Amino acid sequence: MILRPTSITGRVECLLVNRDREQDFAVDRIDEVSVTYAGFEGEAHGGLTRPSCVRVKRQYPVGTEIRNTRQISIVSQEEMASVASTIEIPGIEPEWVWANLVLSGIPDFTLVPPSSRLIFENGVSLVCDMENEPCRYPASLIEQKHPGKGMGFPKAAINKRGVTAWVEREGMLKIGETCTLHIPPQRIYEPALKKRG
Repeated sequence: MILRPTSITGRVECLLVNRDREQDFAVDRIDEVSVTYAGFEGEAHGGLTRPSCVRVKRQYPVGTEIRNTRQISIVSQEEMASVASTIEIPGIEPEWVWANLVLSGIPDFTLVPPSSRLIFENGVSLVCDMENEPCRYPASLIEQKHPGKGMGFPKAAINKRGVTAWVEREGMLKIGETCTLHIPPQRIYEPALKKRG
């Protein structure tokens, strides 16, 4: 009962699978994908666990085996358009930011509360883990395509870079399918704020 359905809906605009994490543009656009508890079928970043990376170095030594809550990278079509406008380029392709799923229709998508669910009409459920912080890797790819513009990406994409997610319910996901946003209660954890001064 703690998760509440909202009237906010999104639409699947693009599905992508990165089959080789060592190759910058080894990304295939697909019309549908089998979604398992390990993530998108064929996705190089999938799996039930993963080696920890620099994003969680304050929690674990790099390379520690941890639960994979970064199975799927989701971005908003509207937010990517806004970032592109800010850095003055025609658009940002989802391949450049290693996205797996592009959604439209959810306002301020990157700011959805952690643990929110995206529940799709055919049954797939994705749990939004947390905001995907902008970094220099997409910036360098954008720079290749639009010299002089890419380095503006990290700043422009703050709070607009999308979220990482993991699979709560398996199924098939298709282009054009819709989802409903379900959110947990939103609270500020006051003790942490007091400790930080």
